Amino acid sequence: MNLKISALEYVQQVQNGTISAEDFVSTTLDRIKSVDDKLHAFLSVNDDAVNQAKEIDKKIKSGDKVGACFGMPISIKDNMCIKNSTTTCASKMLENFVAPYDATVISKLKQQDAIFIGKANMDEFAMGLTTEFSAYGPSKNPWNTEYIPGGSSGGSAVSVSAFECIASLGSDTGGSVRNPASFCGNVGYKPTYGLISRFGLISYANSIEQIGPLTRTVKDTAFLLNLITGLDPNDNTTVDNHNEDYLGEIEAGIEGKKIGIIKEMIAEGTDPAVMSATKDAISKLESLGATCEEVSLDMVKYSVAAYYTITATEAGSNLARYDNLRYGYDFPVEGYEFNSYIEKARKKFGPEVTRRMILGGFVPSAGQAGKYFLKALKVKSKLTKEIDEAFKKFDLLIAPTVPILPFKIGEKIDDPVSLFLVDINTVTANLTGKPAISVPYAVSNGLPIGIQLLANSMNDKMLLQAAYALEQTVKLPEVPL
Repeated sequence: MNLKISALEYVQQVQNGTISAEDFVSTTLDRIKSVDDKLHAFLSVNDDAVNQAKEIDKKIKSGDKVGACFGMPISIKDNMCIKNSTTTCASKMLENFVAPYDATVISKLKQQDAIFIGKANMDEFAMGLTTEFSAYGPSKNPWNTEYIPGGSSGGSAVSVSAFECIASLGSDTGGSVRNPASFCGNVGYKPTYGLISRFGLISYANSIEQIGPLTRTVKDTAFLLNLITGLDPNDNTTVDNHNEDYLGEIEAGIEGKKIGIIKEMIAEGTDPAVMSATKDAISKLESLGATCEEVSLDMVKYSVAAYYTITATEAGSNLARYDNLRYGYDFPVEGYEFNSYIEKARKKFGPEVTRRMILGGFVPSAGQAGKYFLKALKVKSKLTKEIDEAFKKFDLLIAPTVPILPFKIGEKIDDPVSLFLVDINTVTANLTGKPAISVPYAVSNGLPIGIQLLANSMNDKMLLQAAYALEQTVKLPEVPL
C-alpha cells in the first residue's frame, strides 16, 4: 500500500476501486505504530478509525452518496474540539478534558467522510515555535530526528511528512502552520482572516489566529479549503467567500503577475542556504512570466515585538478561564483561600504559557498600556497600511518562510528572544489578516526550506495559483525516514 499519495490521488484510487478506505486506514495505523515512537507526532490515535473506514467502503459498494474525502485519514492539531475526544492543547491543565461538541471544521469534514486518524502534538496552548513546549514531550523532525519540526503545529507537520496521514489541520497565530510546514517540507496555508471558522478552536489570540491545512501538495490544500471555508453563524468573524472553488483554475499560472520581494524579510541573519533558495525561487517565478522587484515594509522590524505584545494580552485574557473552577482537573479546594487556590491550580501550566500569561497581565495594565499594548496596536495598524499600499502595486509578495534552517532540539529552548525572532517573516500575515502559504522548495544539509508567498485579503485563489506554479518547478528528495 502506497501511503505517499496525495489527497487527490487517494480520492481517485478509492473511487475507481484501486484501494479501499479500510486497507489504507489500516496501513496508516500500522505506519503510526512503526514510526511514532521516534517522532511523537500524535498525542492520541483514533482506535475506531478502521471501523469508520469499513462503513465508508460499504457506502461506496452499495452506491450510496459518499463525501468528498472518501475516508481520507486526516490528523487534527489537539486544540480543535472533536466531540467525545480528549482535547488537551498539549497541556496538563486539560489532560482529561473531553470535548462536548465538534469544531465547525470538524463538522464540515465529517460531512465529507473524512476520518480523523488522531490528535497531533503541539506547543502547549499553541504557544511556541518548536513543539518543544508540549507538556507531553517534543515532536521530532522526520528529516532528522535530532532537529525540531517547528511549531506550534509541529505534530501536524510531522504526521503529514512522515506519511502518518494524508493531510492535517493546524492553527496559525504567528506562523504556526507555515513554520513547521517549512521545516518539515509540507505545504502550509494561513488563509485570509475569517475564511475558516474558528468555532471549536481553543483560543490563543482571537484577533489574528486562523485554522489552516498542512498537505503534501498545493492542490491538496485547495481541495481542503473547498470543504472547510465559508460563513459560520457560530463565528461572527467569518467572511462570505461565495463558495469559491480554489481548485478549479489552480493551473492558471502567473504570467503578467507583479511580485514584491520583501526587503526586510531577506535581511541580515538570513541563512545563506535560505537566501540562495529564495533567489532561485524568484528566478523561477520570473521565468514563468512574473515580474519581481524589491519592496520595503518598514514596520516589519517592529512586527515581532508587536505580535508578542498583542498575543500575550489576548492569551492572558483567554487563559484566565483555567482557574480550576470552570476548567481544569480534580483538585480539592479545602485549606485554600481563593487566590492561593488558583495560584496552586495553575502550577500545571508549562513555562512558556506561564511566561506569556505574566506578560499578558503586565503589558495592558494601568500605567503600562500606553507604553506597550497601545503602541503594539499602532504598529499593527501601520503595518496593515504599508502592506495595503504594497498590494496596490503588486499582486503577490515573496520572502523565505523562515530565515533559518531547523535547529537541534534544545538548542534555543532557554533563549526566548532568539526563539521569538524565528517568527520575523510569518507574523506579518497574521497581524494584517492576509493569506500566506509556505511552499517546500529546497533541501540543505538534509533539512527542508520553504518559500512564502502572500496575497491581499480574499485573494486566496490567486495565491494558490502562484504557489502551484512555483511548486511545479521543483522536486524534492523523499523524507529519509
